[in-house]
Amino acid sequence: MSESAAQTPGPLPSAPAPSLRHIGLLLALCGILFFWNLGTLGLTDRDEGRNAEAGREMLETGDWMSPTFNYEPRYAKPALVYWLMGASYKMFGVSEFAARFPSALFGTGLVLMLYLFLARLRDANTGLLGALMLALNLQMIGLNRMALTDSVLIFFTTLSLFAFWLGFQTARERRPWLWICYAAMGIATLAKGPVGFLVPLIVIALYLTLTKQWRPFWREGRPLAGTALTILIAVPWYAGMWWLHGSAYTDSAQANTVGRFLKPMEGHSFGFLFYLPVLLLGFFPWSGWLLFAWPAAYKNWRAARKTGAVSDAAQADKLDWFAAAWIFATFIFFTLSSTRLPHYIGPLFPAAAMLTASYWSRCVREPSTRGANASVHLIMWLGFILAGAMASLPWIYDTMLAGKLTKEYPLATQLSLGSGPYVAATVLLIGMGLVGLFGLSDNRRGAAFWAAGGSLFGVVLVLMIFVLPAANKYFVAPQQELAYAAGLNLAPGEQLIAYGATRPSTAFYARRKVLFVGSGEEEKLRAALNQPGRTMILLPESFVDKLPGDLKNYQPILKRYGYLLLASEPMVKIPEGTLPPPPALEPTVFGH
Repeated sequence: MSESAAQTPGPLPSAPAPSLRHIGLLLALCGILFFWNLGTLGLTDRDEGRNAEAGREMLETGDWMSPTFNYEPRYAKPALVYWLMGASYKMFGVSEFAARFPSALFGTGLVLMLYLFLARLRDANTGLLGALMLALNLQMIGLNRMALTDSVLIFFTTLSLFAFWLGFQTARERRPWLWICYAAMGIATLAKGPVGFLVPLIVIALYLTLTKQWRPFWREGRPLAGTALTILIAVPWYAGMWWLHGSAYTDSAQANTVGRFLKPMEGHSFGFLFYLPVLLLGFFPWSGWLLFAWPAAYKNWRAARKTGAVSDAAQADKLDWFAAAWIFATFIFFTLSSTRLPHYIGPLFPAAAMLTASYWSRCVREPSTRGANASVHLIMWLGFILAGAMASLPWIYDTMLAGKLTKEYPLATQLSLGSGPYVAATVLLIGMGLVGLFGLSDNRRGAAFWAAGGSLFGVVLVLMIFVLPAANKYFVAPQQELAYAAGLNLAPGEQLIAYGATRPSTAFYARRKVLFVGSGEEEKLRAALNQPGRTMILLPESFVDKLPGDLKNYQPILKRYGYLLLASEPMVKIPEGTLPPPPALEPTVFGH
C-alpha cells in the first residue's frame, strides 16, 4: 500500500462507487445521534411546542389546509412539516418522539444524500468524510433532534443544489436532474416559505456569475420551464390559503417573511457578525479546517481556470468552488436579514461539509498543503476554549444565571449540573490533544479526523446522558406534566389557564385550548375567572400572590418543581345525600 493510501482517514481504500460498509456506519451513527432517546426530553419552547401542537391539531380536526395553534390560525409557516408530523402521529401516536421523527428522518436522509453525491463525483472515502462531518457537528445534531422546519428545509434546498450540479455541470442524465432541482425548490418553499427557493436561487446565481456561465444556463438550464414547475408545486397551497383567509393570511405571511428580513422580530436582532461565532461553534470541530478550505478552493479553481484543465482534478476544483459560493451566498443572505437566529444558516452546512472534506483529504494526501498545520492549531484552540467554557459552566450557572432564571423557573437554584460538564471538558481536552498529536504529523495526519470526530461524539453523549435530563427535570418537564394532568381531568368546555409562564407546549400536553395569561395581564385573568364551570390554573408558585379575585374555592391539586395546578372545584365529587356503603358483616381474611 502506498504512503498516501495509508494516510487516508476512511476505513476502506478509495472506491469509485458507494460502499455498503460506509452506508451502514452512517446509518448507525445517525441512529445514535438523531434517534436515540428522541422522545425522552420534553418539547422546548417556543418553536417546538408550536409546531408539534399545530401538527396535532391538524390530525385532530382533519383540516390539512389551514394550520392552527391553540385552535387559532397559525400563518407563520407553511403546512408541509405539519403534514409530516400528522403522518408521524398516525404511525406512532401523539408524542415527543413522533413530533421530532420527521426531523430525524430527513436529517438521516441528508447525510446519506451527501455521501452518495460525493461518492459519485469524488470517491467513497471523501464521501464518508463529508457525511461524517455533516452528521457530527453541534448545529446539525440539534436541528435533527427538534420538532422544527429546518431539517426538512435543508434536505430539499440541498437536493435542489445537488440536482443543479448534476443537471448542469455533468454531461450525462442532464434533463431529469434539472427537473428535480426545480421540484425540490417548490417542496422547500412548502417547508419554510420563500427561503426555500431563495437559498438555491442566490447560490446558483452567484455561482453562474463567478464562473460566467449565465449564457449556457439560459440555453440548457430550462429556467422558464423549471420556474413553472416550482410554481406548480408551491403555489396551490398558498393560493388556497389566500382564497380561504384573504388578507388575514397574506398580511401575516408577509410579516413572517419580508417582515423578518427587513426588521427584527421577537427581539432576535443580535449583531451584524452574529453568524461568525455561530458557524465556528456550530460546525465545530470542522470549522477550523473550513476557514482554510474556502481560500484554498478559490485558489485552486482560479489555477484550473487559467490553465483550461478538464481533468478530474479540475472538475473537483470546480465542485469545491461551487461549495464555496454556496457557503458565501447563504451566509451573506442571512447576515443581511434583520432577524437572526443560530439555526437560520443551517442550509450552508452541507456545503461546508463538502468543502472541508475535500480540503482535509488533500491535506492527508499532500502533507505540504498550505494551511494544513495552521488549521489543526485552530481546531485545537477552538476545542480548548470550548472545553474551558464547559468546565466553567457550573460556576457560571450557580453565580450568574440561576438567580435570574427563578422568575420563570422557580427552582432553578436547586439544579445541579453535576459532573457532566467536567467530564465533557475532559473528553474534549483529550480529543484536542490527539488532534494535535496526529494532525501535526505528516505520517499520521489522517487519524486527526477520527480524534476530532470521536471527541465531539463523546461530548454529545455526555451532554445527552447527564446534562440535558437534569435541565429537562427543572426547566421543561414540570409545567408540561401539570398541563397533561389538567387535560386528563378537564371535561370539554371547561377551562385551563396558563398564568405567568406562557409556554406554547402547554397546549400540546393538555390536548386542549389553553388561555395564556402573561404577567401584567391580570385583568384578562380576572375576566376568565368569572366564567362559569370548572377552571384550572397552571402557574409558578411565585405568581400565587398575584392572582386576583376570591381564591378560597381554588384548591391546589398538584405541585411540581415550583409549579402549581389549582382547581376551582375538587377533582373528585361525592353527590350530596349519598351514604357510604355498609361494612361487610364478616371481613374476608386472605389465606383462611
